[in-house]
Amino acid sequence: MPMNAADIEHLIKAALPDAAVTITDLAGDGDHYAAHVVSAAFAGKTRVAQHKLVFEALGGRMGGELHALALTTAVPKS
Repeated sequence: MPMNAADIEHLIKAALPDAAVTITDLAGDGDHYAAHVVSAAFAGKTRVAQHKLVFEALGGRMGGELHALALTTAVPKS
């Protein structure tokens, strides 16, 4: 069963409470999303480490409930 955008956002914000999250359904099928996540938790971390934090927030749903997620991350601008 596909995930909806609100569930993805909720999971990310539960793990990264300060995050600004923008979710876009890329195909209209509930299986292919893009997420842009901005969080101070990413400061000083490599892009790979930032993405790992987001994927960990999804609790193993990648490849199952969530088929594809194009992810971009950033640190808030001062």
